Amino acid sequence: MTDILEFNDIFQEVKGSWNDGRLRFSKQTVVYKSSKTGKVDSISVPELSYAQWRRVCLGHGIKLCTSTGHVYKYDGFKDTDLEKISEYFKANYKVELIEKDMCVKGWNWGTAKFNGPLLSFEVSDSPVFEIPLSSVSQCATGKNEVTLEFHQNDDTEVSLMEVRFYVPPTTGDEGADPVEAFAQNVLSKADVIQATGDAVCIFRELQCLTPRGRYDIRIYPTFLHLHGKTFDYKIPYTTVLRLFLLPHKDQRQMFFVISLDPPIKQGQTRYHFLILLFSKEEDINLTLNMSEEEVERRFEGKLNKNMSGSLYEMVSRVMKALVNRKITVPGNFQGHSGAQCITCSYKASSGLLYPLERGFIYVHKPPVHLRFEEISCVNFARGTTTTRSFDFEIETKQGNQYTFSSIEREEYGKLFDFVNAKKLSIKNRGFKEGMKANDDMYSDSDEDQHDAYLERMKQEGKIREEANDSDDSEAGSDESFNPGEEDEDIAEEYDSKASASESSGDEADSDDDRKKKPSKKAKIVKEKKPRKKEKKMKDSSAPKRPMSAYMLWLNSSRERIKAENPGISVTEISKKAGEMWKQLSKDKKEEWEGKAEDAKKDYERAMKEYRESGGGSSGTSKKEKKKGKKNEKKKKKKSSGGGKEREKEKATGNDSFKSREFISSEESSSESDRGKGRKRKGSDVEEEGTSTPPSSAESGSD
Repeated sequence: MTDILEFNDIFQEVKGSWNDGRLRFSKQTVVYKSSKTGKVDSISVPELSYAQWRRVCLGHGIKLCTSTGHVYKYDGFKDTDLEKISEYFKANYKVELIEKDMCVKGWNWGTAKFNGPLLSFEVSDSPVFEIPLSSVSQCATGKNEVTLEFHQNDDTEVSLMEVRFYVPPTTGDEGADPVEAFAQNVLSKADVIQATGDAVCIFRELQCLTPRGRYDIRIYPTFLHLHGKTFDYKIPYTTVLRLFLLPHKDQRQMFFVISLDPPIKQGQTRYHFLILLFSKEEDINLTLNMSEEEVERRFEGKLNKNMSGSLYEMVSRVMKALVNRKITVPGNFQGHSGAQCITCSYKASSGLLYPLERGFIYVHKPPVHLRFEEISCVNFARGTTTTRSFDFEIETKQGNQYTFSSIEREEYGKLFDFVNAKKLSIKNRGFKEGMKANDDMYSDSDEDQHDAYLERMKQEGKIREEANDSDDSEAGSDESFNPGEEDEDIAEEYDSKASASESSGDEADSDDDRKKKPSKKAKIVKEKKPRKKEKKMKDSSAPKRPMSAYMLWLNSSRERIKAENPGISVTEISKKAGEMWKQLSKDKKEEWEGKAEDAKKDYERAMKEYRESGGGSSGTSKKEKKKGKKNEKKKKKKSSGGGKEREKEKATGNDSFKSREFISSEESSSESDRGKGRKRKGSDVEEEGTSTPPSSAESGSD
């Protein structure tokens, strides 16, 4: 027989909600750890006095009772676990695991028994239901009735508000009222906050960040009372999960953080953390409102009647003694500046991120505590606004993502080394050069093989480049007379020689401007436009592309998957098919890959025949016709436009007009520079000019 028995997915009822976790039986202790909160219940084996196995709503469950009066119930076991656990208890705990059935008669008349922290309602010595008295928030009495009200849990969809017991009007053994006796038994174990007696000590005007304000904190034996100007909060010590003492980055202040479950409520707001801010220089002399003998008996040397020191030390010391929990402080992590925290932003609020020995905590708005065991992976992302900072992303096993942004670039090395030392899965491990993946357990995705953020930056660069190109084309079209017809306008401007009528100063400026324009227009990649049109034009008569091996298998298996899983959605079919394909044997996969290869060969053969028969040529011929028509239009506009301009200049008797014989080579070259993307010499201009007289004569004859 093994020394340890472990069970996963074991549930514990906490104030009306089921919390899953892990249960471990060892020779010394029984340990249960909640997956939601990380809270640990530890039962020492010598204290174990009674064990019961019973059928419950989640399968089978175990009820364990201790000699100190505590009762622990865990559900979610299988029927086959009974024999294994029973033998283990007999061999190691010397305790017999007793099977007991619940009463399912449906009767509402029975006997109420108080067994430690439980109220058990029984019919014929079989329990019908049990009420943990720690869940009772209020107990009210009537003439023959006792009403129990319960703490509400935000995590439950349905909550039990109250239960009423009818108590028969019979007197007890000593003539006491049975209703009052019932209520006293409930209140003795219930989690009802009653401010009876004086406070152990009071801390005045403490600065509280959440909930915000200044509060007097009154320390009572069983609860904490926050008294402010507007609100009061009473916090039972049983709801305190953890205590944190964290130094501020300025080394002059301290945070004291109290983690609560369930949280304190104010309207619809929930406060899961109570955060107090102290100055290191503030001191206090504290006297407990108890006798020295009582202090010694109750706190066993943890506290003294008279104490003095820093205010944050006194508060943390008193809370540690009363709550009986350890105080968590930052570990060995040190940032670039030597501080034990990192300045960052979370949800548009600036704060501090503390890497701890077993998790991360962020203060202060909103506070976040993440344990390593609930973290699926972490991610180092490039900052969106500047390269001087980066983002730290944490993804939990429940699928939640927390992004801590605007972290200084200098902190990257320290934080990366810390995460790597804690063996957390790093999503983009390739982001840091020279790092080797030393733990295959945590590299569970292909994303670790490349730098995803480098790819993103490349895509952004392409988008930016395209935007610049479009801006340049818009600027060029704005300078022309008709923005919709760029090519025709450039031809007219070239042939008309409109700049010859301008003054010499304007001519020099315009020449300089136009010399710059071709360099801008040269950036415009004209090949992009036909490429877009080619994508839109699809030939419906062309052979269809072949399917992959997986798609062929999926088409044949789709109906079978639907039949095996009635009511399954389309997305769930894809998920299920992906899992089945992964589990498919190598021989089966090779069979489908062979079919895919045959389909590919058939496609290539059909495509070859299609091309030989002239398929796909119609689209290109149409384009060529369109291009030819467009070129003809341009030539006509050039000739007609040039003739008209020269006729106007002759009619107006423009003095600046020069015939072709007197145009110098410099002017012709400057005129050629005005054409969009054309590189012609002065001789070309003269040749082009010789074609203008016939057109002008024709236009004159018209």
